[in-house]
Parts: sequence; C-alpha cells; structure tokens
Amino acid sequence: MKREIIAFGSYYKDFMSTLGEKERKKVLYILSLLENEERLPVKFIKHLLRGLYELRIMYDGNIYRIFFIFDDNCIVVLFNGFQKKTQKTPKAEINKAIQIMEEYYDHKRQHANEHQ
Repeated sequence: MKREIIAFGSYYKDFMSTLGEKERKKVLYILSLLENEERLPVKFIKHLLRGLYELRIMYDGNIYRIFFIFDDNCIVVLFNGFQKKTQKTPKAEINKAIQIMEEYYDHKRQHANEHQ
C-alpha cells in the first residue's frame, strides 16, 4: 500500500525549517512508514478528533507532533507541527490544526466547484 502525502499550505514546511538535520531525517522516516505501511502503532500515530490525527516523533529526548488527516483513503494531508513540551497536546495547537483542516476542506470544495 502506498499513500500519497501532501502538505497543505506552508505549515509543514515552516515546521520542518525549525528542525535540525537529524530531527528532519527522523520525521521523514516516520512519514515513510505512514506512506508505506497499512497500520502504524499508537507510538507513531494517534487519532485525536473529527478525523484529525497526530504523527508522533521522538528524537534525542524531544517530542514532536505533526497534525494530519487522511483524505480519499490514500492522501495524507500534513498540517502544522510543533515540539511538545507538556504531557498533553496543547489545546491551542489542536485548535490551530482544526482551523487548518477546515481551511483545507473549504479550499477543496472551492476547487471542486470550479471544475464542474
């Protein structure tokens, strides 16, 4: 199984630019698992709410999260990411991801309407 992974907006790129080379390699490794594996353990992926998931990355004692959704059964759309410093995922980060998710679906609907 091969999923297509796309990034919506510049959120993912902006997040990746804050990481060092080794952290970026770890993120890309976890993304390659998401791209190629049927199922991933909860250690790497967790459903939060309303179809929003978080990709879970640990490297050198640091914890990183990238929010994403599955779309059309194969496309994984990446949203914002952050370095996690508390036990729970901050509400502000989840709310930002929900906002981006809604923005994504609005954008998708607009383009669908343009092509009809």
